[in-house]
Amino acid sequence: MLTLTENAADAVRTIVSQTPDAATAGLRIQGTSASPEGYALTLAPSPEQGDAVIQDGDARVFLEQVAAGELDDKVLDAQVTQEGVRFALALQQ
Repeated sequence: MLTLTENAADAVRTIVSQTPDAATAGLRIQGTSASPEGYALTLAPSPEQGDAVIQDGDARVFLEQVAAGELDDKVLDAQVTQEGVRFALALQQ
């Protein structure tokens, strides 16, 4: 199952806390690594039917079914820059 680093959990919490639906909202990951577009990250007011929900404290990430399968052995990290937040995936160790 996808895990979050402390930086990623903090970034997700910060982003979600700025929405009107903060109590139920999360970062949603959909797509596939096989597509030219890769994965898409969007802010969602709640998980869609069939989404896997990853929760780390108040940080919630919703994974579309295909993405959930592909990201099962990954860790989500985040880096805050002047331009915003950059998310990255790595293999779990």
